[in-house]
Amino acid sequence: MQSISISDPDIHFTVFKVPRWRAKIYQFLSVRIWGNLPSTLQRRLSAWYSRFYTKSFSKKIIGPYLKINYSDKDYLRKFKPPYGKKEFDTFQDFFIREFKEHPQNSSDRVWPCEGLLCDTGFVDDLSVSSIKGDKRRITAIFQADQNPIPNDYFFSNVFLHNKNYHRIHAPISGTVSRIQHVPGDLVVLRPWIYKQNPSLPALRNERYNIDIVDALGRTWYLSIVGGPAVGTIAIPKKLVVGAQVTKLEEIALFYLGSTCCMAAPEKPRYHSKNTFVAVGATY
Repeated sequence: MQSISISDPDIHFTVFKVPRWRAKIYQFLSVRIWGNLPSTLQRRLSAWYSRFYTKSFSKKIIGPYLKINYSDKDYLRKFKPPYGKKEFDTFQDFFIREFKEHPQNSSDRVWPCEGLLCDTGFVDDLSVSSIKGDKRRITAIFQADQNPIPNDYFFSNVFLHNKNYHRIHAPISGTVSRIQHVPGDLVVLRPWIYKQNPSLPALRNERYNIDIVDALGRTWYLSIVGGPAVGTIAIPKKLVVGAQVTKLEEIALFYLGSTCCMAAPEKPRYHSKNTFVAVGATY
């Protein structure tokens, strides 16, 4: 995997390129094999696999994992264990780490998560996907049938790699107008195996859709998408329809693997595909 860094005061970009041979292997195993398993079997295997990371011995992985995946030797100092713990007792604790202090940004709109920006575009311009013979538009991810998403809204799909921070935050301040759980599959999320259709898993997989209405009365649509080995997509108890949320307030977290899609009434400053976006950076 190659990376090219582009400096900017608000956001750090990294352009990702995956070797073709690796993409072909991922595609065969993920699409041809895993993708054709029944949903019930996907869940059973995912539950079995994810249990490993909740065992106390799994904390021994954290040190080597940090050395392999982060060039910043002080990376972990920005975070703390979850649930008020004093130490990371398991690898899962590290995976769902919390910021000691949330990123500071005076902008009224920010990215809700960090990861690879693998798909972007105006809703009306994005292609139709065929899933098991059923053709669906990109807006089907959000299932906003009673409040259709305008064609001039901007769609973004951020893939959260295992090494990324896995909590989702409110991109704006506003009022929660909808929370919807959508059952589905748990197909592999890695975008580079789906060629020209990186958002295909978001149309198939289990997800939570959360709508937030901003001060101008505009709805921001978020879809928090699960994948293999995701034991839980957790939503804070206080997050209910009608609740007020402030920008960067936590609205969800993943236990292993994830993607976050958003349809917004504004286009982000930067929206180049296959670049890295940072949670809390100006949208």
